[in-house]
Amino acid sequence: MITLDPLSVLEGLLFVAGSEGLSDKQIATVLEMDEQDVYDLCMKLEEKQQREGRSFLIMRIASVWQLNTLATLTPYLRKLALVPAPAPLSQAALETLAIIAYRQPITRSDIEEIRGVKAEKAIATLVARGLIKEAGRAEGPGRPFLFETTSEFLDYFGLQNSNDLPPIGEFQKLVRSDE
Repeated sequence: MITLDPLSVLEGLLFVAGSEGLSDKQIATVLEMDEQDVYDLCMKLEEKQQREGRSFLIMRIASVWQLNTLATLTPYLRKLALVPAPAPLSQAALETLAIIAYRQPITRSDIEEIRGVKAEKAIATLVARGLIKEAGRAEGPGRPFLFETTSEFLDYFGLQNSNDLPPIGEFQKLVRSDE
């Protein structure tokens, strides 16, 4: 049986299901309840959402339950749809980011030596996105900048700290198995 609040669990299930929604049978199976009780639970969730003035409501559409945003939010949702999403990182930027993550702090010339190609553009992209930052200067000729990852990098990849990075050996095994 459910140990959490059934309304919270139902709401979470419908959120994850997205526009596909969930049938009475699917909800009943996951919540370990009779299908006949699903309707009552969904109605309780609808009442709770209306009472709390939530931005979305549960609705039954074509025999499935879905979460839908309130119609009054339409102007804002249209504006959001027009906001351009950031382009995904290029292969070069991802490679550069991986090198920095595992070898930080590291200079641009060390990155270029590892990659075998120039890294200026990739570094500029990563700095602009806030994924890396300058971390002082290296000792030696010209005192080049050192780069390291940022807290944005950790957030982007869902890490608590750089120690949470998977061991590099795991990647080497994956690459060998793909060959």
